[in-house]
Amino acid sequence: MPSLIDLRRRIRAVKSTQQITKAMKMIAASRLKRAQDRVIAARPFAQRMLNVLNGLVANVDPESHPLLRQPADQGRVLLIVITADRGLCGSFNTNVTKAAGQFIVNEGRGREIALGLIGRKGRDFFRRRGFDVRYEATGIFQRLSFAHAAEIADTAIDAFTSGEATSVYLVYNEFKSVIAQRLVVERLLPIPRLAEKVAGGAAAAPPAPAPAAPGAAGLAVDYLYEPSPEQIFRDLLPRHVQVQVYRALLESNAAFFAAQMTAMDAATRNSAEMIENLTLYMNKVRQAAITREIIEVVSGASAT
Repeated sequence: MPSLIDLRRRIRAVKSTQQITKAMKMIAASRLKRAQDRVIAARPFAQRMLNVLNGLVANVDPESHPLLRQPADQGRVLLIVITADRGLCGSFNTNVTKAAGQFIVNEGRGREIALGLIGRKGRDFFRRRGFDVRYEATGIFQRLSFAHAAEIADTAIDAFTSGEATSVYLVYNEFKSVIAQRLVVERLLPIPRLAEKVAGGAAAAPPAPAPAAPGAAGLAVDYLYEPSPEQIFRDLLPRHVQVQVYRALLESNAAFFAAQMTAMDAATRNSAEMIENLTLYMNKVRQAAITREIIEVVSGASAT
């Protein structure tokens, strides 16, 4: 049976841990609000850009631009895995690494898989296992900006256009709510059409509205190209890839803070329950010690 001193020391340690988890929960909650606002602001732009892009390329030959060319059946795949730089967020990082591992198992039969690792947790996990890592970035979520997304997207575009990779995929957690994140595996390159994203169940992209009858509301847009389709595609398609990577980074960042807040809230409640149980047990031990001392005193008095 532990002594009262040991129990008091353990209760103090649990209370100290509880203060830490409570503070981390409050910090995560404050950062989640800012991250959530950025995600909500980025989603309409990314979605609208996808809709415009699909309107532009609907009647265009996929061979007209390298980023639109359909992938070959064989060839190297570049998988960009987005995790967090820190832990204490439940199964947030584990779910991403498991999904990436499952993708490697399914797609790696007869094909090479190269990895682009965003976040320290994913980098450490895959580096220890000897995977082919083409690109890695850590510490970007502290001051996440569009420049980080542009650098990652440009690396993926260079690998795709140079022939080092025949397709590029993203794996990340999409922010749904404070208590829910959705694991997403979606193709980044070649740029998928809107119908492909919906059919493939990738990140939320509602289907494009069907062309209406002439004269009706919601008529499909017919674009006029100025200066030329080639020039527009050369400027628009790389920017589209950068925007989609930026959206994925924002989604993952918001999902991380939500997962961390939920995990720290659960840890705070568990520590409170542990303190209550330890206090009850300590009181029982103290009462047993007092009872034993009283019995010893009474027994000594009876003996005399």
